[in-house]
Amino acid sequence: MMQLMATGHEFGTRKLRLETLVRLRWLAVAGQTVAVLVVFLGFGFPLPVGLCFLVIALSAWLNIFLKMRYAATHRLESTWGALLLSYDILQLAALLYLTGGLENPFSLLLLVPVMVSATILPPKKTIMLGILVIVIATVLAVFHQPLPWHAGETLSLPFYYVFGIWLALLCGLAFMSVYAWRVADEARNLADALAAAELVLAREQRLSALDGLAAAAAHELGTPLATIALVSREIERDLPDDSPLADDITLLRTQSERCRQILRKLSSLGAVGDEHFSRLPLSSLIEEVVEPHREFGIDIDIRLDGDRAMEPIGQRNPGILYGISNIVENAVDFAENQVEIIAAWDDDDVALTIADDGPGFRPEIINRIGDPYVTTRRRSANAGRPAPESGGLGLGFFIAKTLLERTGAQIDLSNRAYPGRGAVVQITWPRSVMDIRAGAPV
Repeated sequence: MMQLMATGHEFGTRKLRLETLVRLRWLAVAGQTVAVLVVFLGFGFPLPVGLCFLVIALSAWLNIFLKMRYAATHRLESTWGALLLSYDILQLAALLYLTGGLENPFSLLLLVPVMVSATILPPKKTIMLGILVIVIATVLAVFHQPLPWHAGETLSLPFYYVFGIWLALLCGLAFMSVYAWRVADEARNLADALAAAELVLAREQRLSALDGLAAAAAHELGTPLATIALVSREIERDLPDDSPLADDITLLRTQSERCRQILRKLSSLGAVGDEHFSRLPLSSLIEEVVEPHREFGIDIDIRLDGDRAMEPIGQRNPGILYGISNIVENAVDFAENQVEIIAAWDDDDVALTIADDGPGFRPEIINRIGDPYVTTRRRSANAGRPAPESGGLGLGFFIAKTLLERTGAQIDLSNRAYPGRGAVVQITWPRSVMDIRAGAPV
C-alpha cells in the first residue's frame, strides 16, 4: 500500500481544466455587466460606462477565442493556467481603477483567482499570483478614478479606512489561500488513498481468482506428473550406466519431482493461509529457496551481511517462500554466469537483494513490472536451462509480488549501475515480520 501511495500523483501534477476557467470567466462577465448597469442605470451614479464595457468585452472575447481554439476537455499546464488567472486579476484591476479602486466594495473579488490557483496549481504559481494581487491592491489604494457617487458629490474615504481595506485584503489573501490549499491537498490525498485501495483490491481479486486456478491445476496435474515420475524411474532403472540418455532421464525425473513439489507448495498457500509453522533462520530460508536452482549451471552466490548472532529467525511462510523462489528463478533464467543473493539486517529492517548479470530490465516497462500480463521474457534460453520466454505472461512475478507485499514487504526494481549489467530486485521487510524474537505474530 505504501508503495502504491508513493507512486501516486504528486501535488501540482494535476492539470486545470480550461472549461473550468471559461465558465468562471463567463460568470464574472455576467456579474460585472449587471453591477455596471445597476450602478449606472439603477442608482444613476456617473461612471465611464464605455470603458467599463470595453474591459468586460475583452474577457468575453477571450472566452470565445478559447472555446473556438480548444476542446472543452483541454487541460492547461500550470504555467498557462497561472497566466489566464493573471489576466483575470488584471482585468478586474482595470475595472476597479475605473470605479474607485480599493474604495469599491467589489475589490474583495481580487482574492478569487488566487483561491482557484490554491486549489489546483503548484504553490509557487499561487504565491506569484498572490504577489501580483498585493502589488495591484497597493497601486489601486493610491491611483484610481473617483468612486461612483451622486452627481455633484464626491465620496472621499479616509486614508486609514482605505489602508484598513488594503490590510484586510492582504490578511484574507494569506489566510484563505493557505486554507484553500490545505483543504484541496487533503482532498487530493484522500483521492489518492482511495485509488490505491481500489488498485490493491483489484490485485487481490485477481490473485484470489488465480488461487482457484492454481488449486485446479494442482489437482489436474498431479496424476500425469506421478505417471511421468514412475515411467522415468523405470526407464532410468533399465538403462545401462553408459547410455547417452541416462543424464536426460535423470533430469526428467528430478524435474517432475520438482513440479510435484511446486504444486504441493501452491496448494499449501490456500490451505495454510497466514499460519506459519516451524522456525527457520533467514540463511536456511534462502538455502531452501536456492537449492532447486543450483543444477542449471549458474553460480548462485549467497552473502549474509549482518551480525550472525542477531540473524532473524522466523517461521516458514509459504507466501514468502514462493515469492522469493519465483524471483530467484527469474534471475537464474536471465543470468549469464552468476546470481548474487545478499541478505542484510539491522534492528529495524531485513533486506534481501537478488541480482543477476543478465540483460536487466527494459527501461520502458520497469515501472510496470509486477502488473498482470507484463513480462520481460524475450531472450532465448541458455543451454541446459528452461526457455525464459516460455509461459511469459508476467503472472508469476505478479503473484510473487502480491504475496510478498501481503507480508509487509516493499519491493524495489532497478538495473545495475554502469559499467555493470543485470537486474536487481530488493525486498525489504520490517524486522518484526521476519523475526519472531522482534514481536512477529506466531
